[in-house]
Amino acid sequence: MTRLGFYLARLLRDETAIAGLGLPMAAVLPQMQGDIALVGNAQSLAATESGAAIDAAHLVIRLNRAPMPDARSHGTRTDVLACATSLKATHLQKINPKLLLWMSPKRKRLSWAMASRKGFALPPLDTYLRLKAQLSAPPTTGLMMIDLLAGSHATKITLYGFDFFASLSLSGRRTAAQVPHNFQAERAYVTALLARDSRICLANPSALTE
Repeated sequence: MTRLGFYLARLLRDETAIAGLGLPMAAVLPQMQGDIALVGNAQSLAATESGAAIDAAHLVIRLNRAPMPDARSHGTRTDVLACATSLKATHLQKINPKLLLWMSPKRKRLSWAMASRKGFALPPLDTYLRLKAQLSAPPTTGLMMIDLLAGSHATKITLYGFDFFASLSLSGRRTAAQVPHNFQAERAYVTALLARDSRICLANPSALTE
């Protein structure tokens, strides 16, 4: 697809055409295996020494702008980037993920630099809509990724930097009241998931009670 064709498909909300630019999810999901570190953007992660454990994982997944203020707390690797934020080509080159998943239902925010990148994939809207109905609010990128990993063949999934906005986000200055997500519902979702799936653990278990 040409750049002009992409913009036309985006304007017409042609899901099939946009998804056709990248890898099918059937090719993406088998890559979600082994020991996975899913790194959220909670400010509280910066006070930890989780970097070595994150980088030691078989697969490291980061979210949106993937802030890494210090290797000691955040590690340095990014194998998969799950985004709901448009990123410039220079920022993508710096992070250099092998896979790039566009999680937002707002396809108009998807840039050509992201959609034309090798390793791009577009998860179907069905997941977003299901979670939105379940949470009574738009799901965060992090929760969508947790949900996706729960259906994978990963042997271990460790969640770093998830405190359900208790310490705010390294990606911006907005408070919980200024974003459209239901963090109480997301905490309950993750609590229930941890109870039934022994592969998934929270690096900071106290986040469930804060």
